[in-house]
Amino acid sequence: MYDYHVHSNFSADCKIDMKDMIEKAINLNIKEICFTDHIDYEYCDPSINFDFDIEEYTNYINKMKNLYKDKIKVLKGVEIGIQPHIIEKCEKFINRNDFDFVICSIHTCNKKDLYSGDFFINKTPKKAYIKYFEELLYCIKKFDSFNVVGHLNIITRYNKEVAKENIRNYFDILEEIFKTLIDKNKGIEINTSGFRYNIDNLMPPKEVLKFYKELGGQIITNGSDSHIPETLGEKFDYVYEVLKDIGFRYITTFEKMKPKFVKI
Repeated sequence: MYDYHVHSNFSADCKIDMKDMIEKAINLNIKEICFTDHIDYEYCDPSINFDFDIEEYTNYINKMKNLYKDKIKVLKGVEIGIQPHIIEKCEKFINRNDFDFVICSIHTCNKKDLYSGDFFINKTPKKAYIKYFEELLYCIKKFDSFNVVGHLNIITRYNKEVAKENIRNYFDILEEIFKTLIDKNKGIEINTSGFRYNIDNLMPPKEVLKFYKELGGQIITNGSDSHIPETLGEKFDYVYEVLKDIGFRYITTFEKMKPKFVKI
């Protein structure tokens, strides 16, 4: 197993030391663990600081790499919260640091928070989906310094009415999103945190993964989005079954931002 979406106490919403995550991953026979702690510039809730000391982060990850080098591969990643007006700032941050892997995620859309529900106020599920996908499309067209888009349909995690929507209704804009990613040699992640929220499904679901493959998508990573050790590698066996059923034969890993395809 390769878990490419893991948080530690460098993220404002996590209290767990990397060491605890790594030791649990070793017990689960996870081969590679990539820490992707949060950087969300200009997050709309000023009471939360989604930032960390990158030098301290790098030094600690290097320490963990050396400490556990004979047991597991530890990688330095980041989950960058993208918004249209901070793209240049995000590019500069990524380019001046030596990451193995970068997840491009939207946590704030139209300058409103998804988690608290502010984004959904006075929006129908259709309007919420369209606005979210339009902003995501804009960002991935303008932003280059990332490897995959995280939790593609994250808005279903925070709104029950949106979760009831048929995502096939948005395959037209998803096609443009996927073609943009494919042309830029970027990919998507399968995020299993949906099973811990109200959707009880993969993010994105199987039908979207199938559509991505039909369009020529190949780069696909697997992430538990864990903030505690107990959810590392969650549902990964199921993920591999789904991928094989669709026709995928490989999962993607990264080092120094370069993809490597590993047979499932």
